[in-house]
Amino acid sequence: MDARGWAEIVLTIAVTLGLAWPLGVYMARVWAGERTWLDPVLNPVERLVYAGCGVKPDKGQTWLAYAMSFLAFSIASFVVLYLTLRFQNLLPLNPQGFAGLSPDLAFNTAVSFVTNTNWQSYVPETTVSTFSQMAGLTSHNFLSAAAGIALAAAVARAFAANRAETLGDFWVDLTRISLYVLLPVSLVIALAYVALGEPQTLMAHVAAHTVEGGKQVIALYPTASQEAIKQFGTNGGGIFNANSAHPFENPNAITNLIEIVSMNVLSYACVVAFGRIVLARKEARALVAVMAIFVLAASAAIYASETQRPPALVAAHADASVNMEGKEVRFGAPSTAVWAAATTGASDGGVNGMHDSFMPLGGGVAMFMIQLGEMLPGGVGSGLYGMVVMALIAVFVAGLMVGRTPEYLGKKVEAREIKYAMLAVLILPLAILGFSGVAAVLPVALKGLANPGAHGLSEILYAYSSATGNNGSAFAGLSANTPWWNTTLGVAMLLGRFAYAIPVLAIAGSLAAKPKLGATTGTFPTDGPLFIGLLIGVILIMGGLQFFPALALGPIVEHFQALHALAAR
Repeated sequence: MDARGWAEIVLTIAVTLGLAWPLGVYMARVWAGERTWLDPVLNPVERLVYAGCGVKPDKGQTWLAYAMSFLAFSIASFVVLYLTLRFQNLLPLNPQGFAGLSPDLAFNTAVSFVTNTNWQSYVPETTVSTFSQMAGLTSHNFLSAAAGIALAAAVARAFAANRAETLGDFWVDLTRISLYVLLPVSLVIALAYVALGEPQTLMAHVAAHTVEGGKQVIALYPTASQEAIKQFGTNGGGIFNANSAHPFENPNAITNLIEIVSMNVLSYACVVAFGRIVLARKEARALVAVMAIFVLAASAAIYASETQRPPALVAAHADASVNMEGKEVRFGAPSTAVWAAATTGASDGGVNGMHDSFMPLGGGVAMFMIQLGEMLPGGVGSGLYGMVVMALIAVFVAGLMVGRTPEYLGKKVEAREIKYAMLAVLILPLAILGFSGVAAVLPVALKGLANPGAHGLSEILYAYSSATGNNGSAFAGLSANTPWWNTTLGVAMLLGRFAYAIPVLAIAGSLAAKPKLGATTGTFPTDGPLFIGLLIGVILIMGGLQFFPALALGPIVEHFQALHALAAR
C-alpha cells in the first residue's frame, strides 16, 4: 500500500461521480420526454419506431400494464436470442465455423444477457460466432440495460406523481433510453477504444509468428463496439474469456480507467436523474453518498488485503514481498481493488483479476458487495430502484421508532409498500442460500468444483450470489458449463431480475396513486447524515440475510460431504 495507490482509488471514484452529474441531468430530460440536443437527428428515428410498432407515446400504462410489457419484451428477447445461439451454424457471419450451442448452454446464455447478468459458462472466442456476438449478445447489452433504466424512470415518475394512474409507457421509455442515452454514448466510447488500440473487425482471426518461430492463431472480433456497451450498460459479457484482463479488450491504462468509470457512471446518473424528476436533489445526493461510501470502503478493504504478504508464501519461506496473485499485473493492485469493488458493487463489467485468487478478505468483500443487493451503485436502473426499496424500509423503521406514519419524498409508506419491498428483498437470500445448500451436497453439482472444502463452498455461494444478483462475475474454479449449473444459474438469474422488479413496479403503482404531500415538522429528514447512517445499517442487515447464514452452512456441508464419502466406500 502507498499514497499513490490510495490516490488512484479516490481519483477513479471522483471522476465517476463528476461525470455522473451532467449525464444524470441529460437523462432526466430523456425520461421526461423533453427536447434534447440530439432531437434533430434522433427524433425522426424515434417517430418511425413508434409508427412501425404501433406505440402511442402520449398514452401511459398502469403499473400492471407496464410490468406485462416488460415481461413480454423479455420473453420475446429470450426466445430470439436462444434460437440465434442454438442455430448459429446456419446463420451468416460465422467465419469461425462454430456449431450451435447446446440447449442448456443456450438457455443459460440467453437468460444471462436478457437479464443484464452476462454470466458466461463458455469460452467466447471458441464458442460464439461473430453474428451471435453482434446481433445477439451486443444488441441485448443495449436492450437489457435500457429495460432496467426504464423501470427506474417509472419509479421516479411514481414519486413525482399526484394521484396518478399511470407510470409512463414501457415501449417509449425503452426506445428513448436506447436512442438518446445508450447508443450515442456507446458510439463515442467505442471510437475512443478503437483509437486506443482495441480491434474492430469482422475477420475471424489473424496468424502471428512467435519469437520462437512458431505460429499462433489469434481470434478477432468487433471488440471495441461490444466493449463500449458492455461496460456502459453494466453488462460484462466479454468477447474473450479473460474479459477485460485480455489486452484486446483492455490494452492500456487509459482504456482501463475509461472502463472502470463506464461501468459505474450510468448507475450514479440514474440517481441524479431520479432526484431531478422527483424534485428531490438533496435526497438523491444522499443515495449517491451511500453508494460511493460502500464502493470506497470495499476498494479500501480489497486494496489493504491484496497488498499484504501471502501467508502461504511466508510459511514456505518464499519471496512474499510482492503479492500479484489475482491482480491484473499490467495495472497493479489499486486498479484491481477499485475494479473489483466497482464490478461487485455494480455488475460484472468484465473481470479484471480473479476473485478466486484474492486473499480471503478480498474475496469475501467482493462476495458481500454482491449479496448486498447489487445497488452500490448497482446495475443500470436496478441500482436506483434497489436503493429506493432500501430507503422505504429505512423510513418505515424510523417511523416505527417515533410512532409516525413514515414518508419518503412526499409519499406515505404504508404496509402495502413494505410487503412488496420485503417480497423483493427476500428473494435474494432464498435463491442464494437455497440453491447453494442443494448444490453443496449434490454430486452432480460438486463435479464442477476445482477446490474441495470451504473454498469450494465459496465458489458455489459466489456463483449463486452473482446469478441472483444479476452480477455475472465469477469466483473462478467452477466449471459451470454442465446441465445442472447452466439450468439452476439460469433460474437464479430469472428470479433475481423479475422476482425483484415486479414487486418494485407494484410499489411504484401504489405510490403513484397517492397524493403528493409536503414536508412537515414531523417528517423524518432523508437528506442528511442521520438518514445516510440509517440506510447503510438497513443495507448491511439485508445483505447479512444471506452472508451470515452462509457461514453456518459450512459445517453442515462438511457433515453431508463426510456422510457421502462414507457411503461411497
